[in-house]
Amino acid sequence: MTSSSLRHIKLPIDAFLVCLMATVALAAVFPTRGEAAAYVDHAVTAAVALLFLLYGARLSPTAVKEGLLHWRLQSMVFSSTYLLFPLVGVVASLALRPYLPADLVTGILFMCLLPSTVQSSIAFTSIARGNVPAALCSASVSNLLGVALTPVLVSLLLSSAGGGFSLVAFEEIAAQIVAPFVVGQLIRPWVGAWLLRHARLTSTVDRGSVLLIVYAAFSAGMVEGIWGQLSVGSLAAVLATDLAVLALVIVTTMLASRWMGFSTEDEIAIVFCGSKKSMASGIPMAAILFPGHALGLIVLPIMLFHQAQLFVCAILARRYAKRRDEDGIAEEGAMLST
Repeated sequence: MTSSSLRHIKLPIDAFLVCLMATVALAAVFPTRGEAAAYVDHAVTAAVALLFLLYGARLSPTAVKEGLLHWRLQSMVFSSTYLLFPLVGVVASLALRPYLPADLVTGILFMCLLPSTVQSSIAFTSIARGNVPAALCSASVSNLLGVALTPVLVSLLLSSAGGGFSLVAFEEIAAQIVAPFVVGQLIRPWVGAWLLRHARLTSTVDRGSVLLIVYAAFSAGMVEGIWGQLSVGSLAAVLATDLAVLALVIVTTMLASRWMGFSTEDEIAIVFCGSKKSMASGIPMAAILFPGHALGLIVLPIMLFHQAQLFVCAILARRYAKRRDEDGIAEEGAMLST
């Protein structure tokens, strides 16, 4: 086999998934502690802010307005996050209550009551070439509503919990998401065209922010010793439940989007925004809503779900992107043949 033919061989393993696995391994062997962990948290915050700055600079105000006013899409994401997920969570918690510790079962239901993620939802929507403006609005609105809705749902469905409005969470959303996006919109007339010509920059920030989140999440779990608090059987049961819930929601949102006639771009935004749960919002909320409980057990389901959704959605995003490429090639071929 010649060297020229070797260059045309494509490896079956996706490079981004390899990076994800390498990041997990790095966090397991070299988790961040103390001052180093604080630097990693600052890096995650900066990466998220940069990501939304770039989105703001690239997206036209008209596109953002259309995304926000796309009420059918927003309703689909809201229904998945705050209706479908809680219903699935109630059923799962009732089924698992006789077999798992009470705090762990509480954590599974609590996970289903959380808002969607923001950065990874939008990053994966971008990677999959979906409707990024709609995803930006959906994920941001979900997080803002979740600050109030999650404590209300916890108080209704978990009698032992008390809830309240988290001003800190609201301030963090405003500082990390809204403010950078507004700044990006303001500087768009000067840098927007340049960013559109250098799409690789935004793509790098997309993937880089996801890798940083994975590293920070796994590092925190290793340092807290979460994995040593459970038997292998209980850990496997929680992971299997998380995967089952994730698969159910992804398939439901995907089929519902197609049944309701959404475009592929809208379907991508609905699937990625409607199937996520935010660990970044969940852990601070859990500390407030569950005083006196084994917090490590309560947040364990969302930590595992967080990792599962990143891996599954990375695979799904690449499949969507590949399908979009193939559709584009097919359309171009049909135009040339006419």
